[in-house]
Amino acid sequence: MACKLDQSPEVWTESQVSAWLRSIGVKEQYIEKLYEEEVNGQILLTLNEDFLKTNICMKSGPAHLIIQKRDELINSRQKCQEKKKTTKKPELEQQSVQRTPKAVESPSGPTHGRDGDKQLTSKDDCRPRPFDNQGIDFIYVKHRVLQPESGAFNLISPCHEFKSFALAATLDRTRLQAKFAKEVLKFAVGCMNIRSNGTIHFGVMDSKEDAGYVHGEIIGIPVTEKDMFVDALDYIERCISSDKEHVRQCVRPPRFIEVMDTESTEKMYVVEVDIVPSINIVKGKVYAVRLPNFKESTNKIELEKKAILRRVGSKTEPVNEEDLSDFYQRVKDRDAQREEAETTMFLSAPEMCRDLGRKLTMLMTSGKKFIEKDKWFILVTNKFQPGDLCNIEWLLNLNIFCVFDFDPDSKISGLCSKYLQHRASNMHSLQSYRKSDDMSIKELEDHLHLFDQISWIFCNGRNDFKETPCDEMTWIKTKMTLLRECVSLICKQILPKGTFQVIFLLTSPVEKPLLHTFNEFFTDMEGHEDIICVCESQENFQKFQSFAEGSCGTEAVNNSSVVGMKMSHINATLQQVQLFKACTSKQLPVFVKGTCLLETQNEEQMYSLEILTVDHCDETNEDFINEEKENIEKQFYRGGKVTWLNFWLAEHKYVGEVVKRDAYDEVSKLLCDALEGNADETPVNRINIFHHPGSGGSTVARQVLWNNRKDVRCAVVKPSYPASVVAQHAVELREYEEKDPEKCLPVLLLIEDSDKEYLNDLRNELEVAVNTKKIQRSTACFILLSCRRSFDPEKKCKESPLQNVSVTHKLSAQERREFACKREALEEQYEPEYILTFVLMSEGFNVDYVIKFVKDLLEGINPHLVVTHLILYVALLNAYVQNSFISQSHCEALLGLTIHLGRFARHEFEESLSPQAKLVFLHLRDEKTHIKSIRIIHPVVAEEILQQLLGDQTQSSLAMKLLTEKVLFEHRFGRDEYLSFLRALFIRRSRISKGDVCDSFFSPLIEHVCDKEKSPDKAIELLKEAHEHFHRDPFFAQQLARLHYTYEKFEEAKNWAEAAAKQQPNNSYILDTKGQVYKKWFQAKCKAIDNDNESKTAQNTADALGTALKAIECFKECEKAAEADMEHVNNSGFFAEVEVGCSLLKLISSLDVFADRANGHTEFRKYLLTDYIPEEVKDAWEPFHERLKKLHKTMQDALEWISEDLSYFQTDIDADEEETSVTLEEKIRQPLKWLSKKSSEYGKYFSEVYFRALQGKTIPDNLTLFQKRMIIYYFGGGNVTSIFKLMDQKDAVHLLQKILSLYPSDLLLEKFTQKDIVNYIMTNISLNCLSPKSQAVAPMKTLQELCRQFPSHKRKCSPSALFLLTLLFWPEDHEKDLEKEKKYDTVQSAVEHLEKHYWTKRKDIPQRKRRIYTHFFLGSGNGLDKFVHKKKLERVTDVSVSEKRMKWLQGEAWRNPEIATMLKRVSGLTEDGVVYLDVPGKKKFSILPLHVPSVPHSNENIMFYLGFTFRGPVACNIIVKK
Repeated sequence: MACKLDQSPEVWTESQVSAWLRSIGVKEQYIEKLYEEEVNGQILLTLNEDFLKTNICMKSGPAHLIIQKRDELINSRQKCQEKKKTTKKPELEQQSVQRTPKAVESPSGPTHGRDGDKQLTSKDDCRPRPFDNQGIDFIYVKHRVLQPESGAFNLISPCHEFKSFALAATLDRTRLQAKFAKEVLKFAVGCMNIRSNGTIHFGVMDSKEDAGYVHGEIIGIPVTEKDMFVDALDYIERCISSDKEHVRQCVRPPRFIEVMDTESTEKMYVVEVDIVPSINIVKGKVYAVRLPNFKESTNKIELEKKAILRRVGSKTEPVNEEDLSDFYQRVKDRDAQREEAETTMFLSAPEMCRDLGRKLTMLMTSGKKFIEKDKWFILVTNKFQPGDLCNIEWLLNLNIFCVFDFDPDSKISGLCSKYLQHRASNMHSLQSYRKSDDMSIKELEDHLHLFDQISWIFCNGRNDFKETPCDEMTWIKTKMTLLRECVSLICKQILPKGTFQVIFLLTSPVEKPLLHTFNEFFTDMEGHEDIICVCESQENFQKFQSFAEGSCGTEAVNNSSVVGMKMSHINATLQQVQLFKACTSKQLPVFVKGTCLLETQNEEQMYSLEILTVDHCDETNEDFINEEKENIEKQFYRGGKVTWLNFWLAEHKYVGEVVKRDAYDEVSKLLCDALEGNADETPVNRINIFHHPGSGGSTVARQVLWNNRKDVRCAVVKPSYPASVVAQHAVELREYEEKDPEKCLPVLLLIEDSDKEYLNDLRNELEVAVNTKKIQRSTACFILLSCRRSFDPEKKCKESPLQNVSVTHKLSAQERREFACKREALEEQYEPEYILTFVLMSEGFNVDYVIKFVKDLLEGINPHLVVTHLILYVALLNAYVQNSFISQSHCEALLGLTIHLGRFARHEFEESLSPQAKLVFLHLRDEKTHIKSIRIIHPVVAEEILQQLLGDQTQSSLAMKLLTEKVLFEHRFGRDEYLSFLRALFIRRSRISKGDVCDSFFSPLIEHVCDKEKSPDKAIELLKEAHEHFHRDPFFAQQLARLHYTYEKFEEAKNWAEAAAKQQPNNSYILDTKGQVYKKWFQAKCKAIDNDNESKTAQNTADALGTALKAIECFKECEKAAEADMEHVNNSGFFAEVEVGCSLLKLISSLDVFADRANGHTEFRKYLLTDYIPEEVKDAWEPFHERLKKLHKTMQDALEWISEDLSYFQTDIDADEEETSVTLEEKIRQPLKWLSKKSSEYGKYFSEVYFRALQGKTIPDNLTLFQKRMIIYYFGGGNVTSIFKLMDQKDAVHLLQKILSLYPSDLLLEKFTQKDIVNYIMTNISLNCLSPKSQAVAPMKTLQELCRQFPSHKRKCSPSALFLLTLLFWPEDHEKDLEKEKKYDTVQSAVEHLEKHYWTKRKDIPQRKRRIYTHFFLGSGNGLDKFVHKKKLERVTDVSVSEKRMKWLQGEAWRNPEIATMLKRVSGLTEDGVVYLDVPGKKKFSILPLHVPSVPHSNENIMFYLGFTFRGPVACNIIVKK
């Protein structure tokens, strides 16, 4: 009860007064007496001691106590009120206060703050329900405030009385009805007697001074049975003695208006009774009433004495005896006034007709001439009327982001079903928008395809999807939170303010969930400027209006709403201001030289492609073209990306021609050649345009598409879609409306700024698709036009002139002439600053011109302005990060443009920019999301601005400012892109393959700070700050480790590497960095020892030794993590382990104990290979002995792993391929050469030969098996890959013979390991390839016998051993069938196990990324002579590295006559796309085709060349037998 007494005593009920009396210790008998006398709070304040003594028969003591305590209470509350100062909060703040979750308020207790003080927030006003209107749908919102209680004004406007009725509503039926009837009849008779309309409201606070509530505040009361209130009016018959029927006619039945509470699901109502004393009923009458009271002592209803009541001001009072006669006399006057008032009401002029059409267009276009094509619309709607569904063309043309649909039948028979007949859409529920913590906004957008197709959100179930709709209260309990999250996500994280508009399209009666939706949008959009309401029916609008007015005010709601316009009128009106004609069907060229219609719905289903149609842009509104053509042209010549509209305007002579660069003709020629094709061409061709940044490469590519759109099907691949999706859509586009997949026009696909890997993926997917559809290989199906930036386009062009075209800043003589003419024409039309980039291009981006241009531009710029800082920030990003930009939303936040202005007076971002910023900023628009952003007009200009505008400042200090610019870093819109650019600025390294100038070890910015600013400490400081800002991202820690070890700060490097590894313990790249720290540290320690010029001892080398072993330990962890990672290949750990091992062996062998004495090397080997420990190293190296003695084994294992890996996959890196290495060392560039070198180095330390050669001695004969093995390593015969690599050397034959001489004469008697046998056989085969007549080569039979020593269980055989089985047991032509069958069984068994090893090695990485390497081909000889090494074939074909693979795959290289004589074709057949070899017996021998698209689609007899790989035999150059 305490909380209930916190209210002002004036509003206390009888029960509350009783409670207070008990709290001060008054006896129960007096309390009951006062309760019976109906002493409420208001009466309590007027009591005095005399009244208590005489009327209540109270003793003096208690009477005095009550009055004293009451006065104390009043005084204390007055002091409390004086201390409180209520401050009116601004609108936005009110909204946030409104939004904060609060305890559910009850009429008997206001809200309390956390500290116990009452929160005083200003409350929104609202209008009362329209008077005496039965058909209206109305709603009240809790805590909104009605105008104060009023008296009679003009008799027609109702007077109002409020009753909180909080306690009475909880009483039993009898008590409640008595209380309700008393208040209604008292008010009704008062109104009737003065002839005024009136409404009495129950559930509205009537207090004037209550601290928690304000007068007129809507609270609501619970109504369990509405009939209780209706039946209560039966008291009319008991309480009115005469003219009962008059009162019945004037008192309207109770109306129950629901109270909406966004924080509660409890249903509350305001109960209202209207009083309408019509003159024809009340004329000449005065009404008296006996008001009912419930007597607690008798438990009965008693009627008061009869009274004549009247309204006096805002109260109802009895007419005094002395005034009675005057009151009767003035009845006629009051009747006359009422009659006149009623007549005036009926004769009032009709409402003026408003121009709703203009209002609608102004709201939809935000005051412009056309609806902006970049603006998104969010539609909130309920059930559509069937007749309205034929008038939705305006919706079909609208750029709708999503629809909040409250019609559960929409997909069956409503708006959704009609919309889907014309446009594509994705069906979602509110639940679909639930984002998990580990999901980024970008991932959610991709998952829901948010910017590809409209998201249709069913907000209250879907009857066609077993998603049952629910009633209003259940919806509030179960769906309200989901709606809130969904709206908040869209408004606060996906679409920036100002880029979208919300339309409430109300086509049927409004329910509470839709009102909640308005509330959520209003709150999250921080106002109503971008919300409009369109409603045909005034009745449907009324409920929405009553709710919305509380948030925005009556004027704002009326200004933002269009009410009373038919859907057909809306449709016709809005189509006039839309840029594109309604539901235009676009046209595509077809194979038989006509065109077909491309329906919008079909186009949208191919969402990864921007399809260029024959009649592209024809549907554009002509008024728009005339209005905007100059702006479109200026945007392009200032540096904006070329649009299809630029070409269309030029083609239709609205503007001048777009100049063609020379590259246009070159690309057109290559395209023409590709389309003509020939029998051996691949169905998927590729043309590459390499261009300097900003040199017009993209324009050339799009010009080619535009001018070929009528002959082939053209499309641009949208960024960030997987190759598989793009391929699927490209195939759909090719076959759209065509009958025969063989007879379709080719598809020309433009792919911009994609790396080679993506292009290969796409090509691969398309080839598989063509192959699956069994299209003839001579058919040109797809041409991929790749447009990529490069800093040396001409070099790329020379590498592959039949595939690559270059576009540079340098203009040819012809281009210079054309550009000069065009510039002259443009300068007549526009000021030079409006065509800046074109001017720069026509000058060939001359360095001096750019310097002068930027100098003039920056003259007089104020360096202290925020906008100047913005120019620098954008320039820094543009100079270092490809394709970077800053969103306009970020810029506005930085410039403080968060002013809240009206709908038609939005702050123009451009107006806030300085003159310099206006000139250098280019305004971009994301083609997918339409979100606006800015960048500098050209990268060259960005670099020069950075140079000149920084002045004495350094780039590192600017980067630090940018990083710590909180407003930009924390701004929520476009945050993912901004952070990705910022991240790239600090950690993305340059790659030539990505179009950069060079390959760098750190990000170009960090390298600039270290090299140009000569400040590694600044670079470290920058990365540390970035590490903190990016939530201690382990990859920043990794960069810090690398930067520290580069500058030999090894202790810090170790700490950073460990910090990164702690967060990413299974990331092999981070673990490699950790190993690199110790590796570099070890190298530094070795260098220091060498510089000391002291003899090396166990003591002074122990520290370095420990570091080296720690490095090896880290690299082993890296290897383990790399092998477990199924999605990446990282072999750096193995390479680094070998390198550290070799350096460690070098250090150990240089110690006095191992180097000085004549037998020093013997001591060295003895120490590392046996249990022997020399005294000199015993103590100092005590922790290391065990690990050092394992060194020869671990190094051998690592070398063997590298050799095996290189045996499997192609190792000649394409000139254009990106390396996966973390460093750009020799081992990655030329791994075969590296392996030979390191294997030899390893053998050197463990064999006698090197040291004896140094001393001029020969190799002794009595060497152990191990010593011989190490000498073999030293000569390069230690592993399969090194043996093959030897074949490249000039003295290869001599070396191979020397290696063979080290093996025993009869290997069959020796207990050689599997590895030794493999190396021996490989050496024989290699020597035979180079010198077939060499006497040193063992006979085939001997080698086959040796193979029998391999384990009988094939799973125990190494891949190299299995590979040899496929070679050596390949049958000879002259052998009998039975013998052939046995051999094929051996080969097939080996292939089966090779396949298993292959899949382990390949992991989950696409086959084309780990391309299997063919070592040998089957030749026309016998025995060992039948194996032709690949190197021999490559010497015959003279092609560049980058073209080599395609020449082999497409069959061109195989046509060389020399190859035809060297190799032997074998017979086979294809069944359902599988290649089989012709073998004797019933068994089938399937052979893997090296190039899948070359396999015939039908079942055919075929011939092919046979290659041998570590996956098994492969079929090359398959041809059908004639």
